[in-house]
Amino acid sequence: MQPIAVIDFETTGLSPAMGDRATEVAIVLVEGDQVVDRFQSLMNAGVRISAFIEAYTGISNAMIAAAPSAQAVMAEASRFVGDAPMVAHNASFDRRFWAAELQRVGHEAKQPFACTMLLSRRLYPQAPNHKLGSLASFHRLPSSGRAHRALADAEMAAALLGQIQSDLRCRFGVAQPGHDLLMSLQACARHAVPAAIKRYLG
Repeated sequence: MQPIAVIDFETTGLSPAMGDRATEVAIVLVEGDQVVDRFQSLMNAGVRISAFIEAYTGISNAMIAAAPSAQAVMAEASRFVGDAPMVAHNASFDRRFWAAELQRVGHEAKQPFACTMLLSRRLYPQAPNHKLGSLASFHRLPSSGRAHRALADAEMAAALLGQIQSDLRCRFGVAQPGHDLLMSLQACARHAVPAAIKRYLG
């Protein structure tokens, strides 16, 4: 199976369109059901972190002041990902920051993003909610560290991705549930999942 890059950002706010910037990025590279590599770095985008966000993430202005520049980190992150398709939990959020921060270093974000939150809504309607931590508890996934730090959240999202792929194999007989299937399933309604898988299997 092709490698998949599972990404998570910590940021100063919700939207790069409102001037928010990334403060930390982590990427977990997965091949099949194995984590094969990791990338993580704080990043200094030259913006202040509010007291609320500092309390939420544990990332302080002092930590950012000592971090490498956002431009250097994003150039390295882009090289690390290469052409691998991407996955994130609540991917619309991470995709926006990936595209915006890459654009600042003259790179174009081309990879498709699959979303473990959307997939979980299709596959696990019985879960109490579809937040990352709640789904980790629902599936009894191992803890990966403090929530709202990029590497811990990327590791947890990668574990959730592994659970999703395992369930697609066991429940639906998909031998190799690749990224293209994930993209197809997240775009369909919950009741249409079996038919989408049947089309995928040919």
